[in-house]
Amino acid sequence: MQENNLEQLQEKIAYKFTDIQILKNALTHTSYAYEYNIPSNEKLEFLGDSILEFVSSQYLYRNYQNLKEGEMTKVRATVVCESSLYKIAKRHNFSDFLYVGKSERLSKGNERPAILADSVEAVIAAIYLDGGIEQASKFIIENLKEEIDIATTHVGDKDYKTVLQEKLQEHGNIKITYTIINEMGPDHDKTFEAEVVVEGKKLATGKGKSKKQAEMEAAKKALKQLS
Repeated sequence: MQENNLEQLQEKIAYKFTDIQILKNALTHTSYAYEYNIPSNEKLEFLGDSILEFVSSQYLYRNYQNLKEGEMTKVRATVVCESSLYKIAKRHNFSDFLYVGKSERLSKGNERPAILADSVEAVIAAIYLDGGIEQASKFIIENLKEEIDIATTHVGDKDYKTVLQEKLQEHGNIKITYTIINEMGPDHDKTFEAEVVVEGKKLATGKGKSKKQAEMEAAKKALKQLS
């Protein structure tokens, strides 16, 4: 991995490091660190996780004052998760810049969602240490504001599966399963269709821009049928 590669990454994330070593550390997986006896990005991940929670909480508090505390907690949990961070890593091609050990690279560990998500947290901490909270916040919000907006729009959807489960299990334990039965559209703009089945009987189907959203819609329709 060459310095000019890190120049490319800095262009992608729209932040120029004063100390390039901090960025290198943020991109160093434990497998590579072990091979070369250097620090890994684990401590930066720890710090980045806290910064991410703080910045997203502050953003929600300032920009979505209509949300209750419980709703803000739900939105933050939806957004500050592995899948959201993995999307950020994919958007900026983090896999091309990660320092991973030989065996990890052979097994394409640099493309694993968990490793990529962790590296995003480490880079957030690196930006914070190099340029302060304002720069770290800028990176976080620019990359997550769309996800936050979607999550706040559908914050009420969080309850449908729970409500359906509680309604169906009033008189005992009942098996409820959700299955994705169809995927439509290109990779960057997929629509999913899910069905909810109770004790082998199909109750309803629902569509959404994510698997979770499709399941929620199916649960919502099932509740209407049962009411």
